Amino acid sequence: MTTEKTAVRKTVLFDWHLANHATMAEFGGYQMPLWYPSGAKHEHRTVLTGVGLFDTSHMGVLTVAGEAAWSLLQHCFSRDLRTCIGIKPGPLTPGRCVYGLFLRENGTVLDDAIISQLGPERYLVVVNSGMGPIVREHLLLHANGPVDVADRSGRIGKIDVQGPAAALVLEGLLGDPDKVLSDMIYFSCKGDVEEGPTAVLLRDKTPILLSRTGYTGEFGFEIYLPAAATVSVWEQLLAAGRNREIAACGLASRDSLRTGAVLPLSHQDIGDWLFQNTPWSFVLPWDETGQRFSKSFIGAEGLSAARDKSYTYPFAGYDPRKIPVTDKTVVLDRHEVAIGTVLTCTTDMGIDRVGEQIVSIVSPESAGRPADFLARGLSCGFVKTNRPCVAGEQVRLTDGKRSVPVEIRRDIRPDRTARRSMREMRNQEMRGETR
Repeated sequence: MTTEKTAVRKTVLFDWHLANHATMAEFGGYQMPLWYPSGAKHEHRTVLTGVGLFDTSHMGVLTVAGEAAWSLLQHCFSRDLRTCIGIKPGPLTPGRCVYGLFLRENGTVLDDAIISQLGPERYLVVVNSGMGPIVREHLLLHANGPVDVADRSGRIGKIDVQGPAAALVLEGLLGDPDKVLSDMIYFSCKGDVEEGPTAVLLRDKTPILLSRTGYTGEFGFEIYLPAAATVSVWEQLLAAGRNREIAACGLASRDSLRTGAVLPLSHQDIGDWLFQNTPWSFVLPWDETGQRFSKSFIGAEGLSAARDKSYTYPFAGYDPRKIPVTDKTVVLDRHEVAIGTVLTCTTDMGIDRVGEQIVSIVSPESAGRPADFLARGLSCGFVKTNRPCVAGEQVRLTDGKRSVPVEIRRDIRPDRTARRSMREMRNQEMRGETR
């Protein structure tokens, strides 16, 4: 019997990563950079204070188009597309994006995704690396009308530009930055992945889809563009940021940033177990009573019939020490009773404790950051427990060799910038706040 081994794939930036001495590793079927010679700590902090570039061309990208596209996504996605946008919830419309899940019938997670509406019957669905074919098959299985589901994975380049100076760097490349950026609110998008009258053009005429989203918790953008143009645009962004604080970043800093922002990693923090009692219950279509779902969707019956009770919580430690996540790593309560397992454990390198309070290197002094503040970093992550915990509860993580005390939290890294207004972030330079 022979075993067929799937070849590890490379993004179009692979040679650039090697030429710039990135430490590489396999992730999601791709060879990806973990960090560059300046180190993950430097990259993490640069995203908090300047701007970081991430090669995310390994992500799965689907387009869903046709008369039945809306009804298919409404049936398969965990958000109610009629009421998923804004403080006063309204429908998903062209130019807006929404985060949610694709669930299996039994209520477990197939994958998480961001859906952007590009037109009246046209959507972009971004899923995790290697999940494009699986999510496409899932959608086609449940299609009930005219719809085209195309897997564009590997044919579209993707660069994430994240950090408070992201707009100031990006506007140097945009053909008409004021027209594009002036009214871009959080979780909105402009342009398309195909050339046409709605495309956003860079100064070199490269068409892009630009979305004000990202997976770091900080202000920034995701750029979708023709794969052949990715290396050129990456280098143009680095050149545009030459006089600012800018860094190419690897997956290690993306992991520490997203964990500090209490964002889950699919197949690690959410996955092949029941999706219930998590910090991300907002992605389920609860009605105004919070007791029932506002629509029928795949996974609804599995969740409603659930008898198993488990709880996912974010946590933060007291110093940078973290613990390996293995099958033997458990969560102990103050009575030394094992109450769960560890899903993620990393270190947010931009925060530390001042007394009982966690502050960030970018927290204002009025929020408790001392003028001479030097962050050591704090371990943080997610645990899954078999009983409810409360914020502030002290637990201990141990793999039998190392033991790390941590605190159950509602939130971890304060003063994140993702939701700041475009006007505020573009006016930083006038106030002398950029580096």
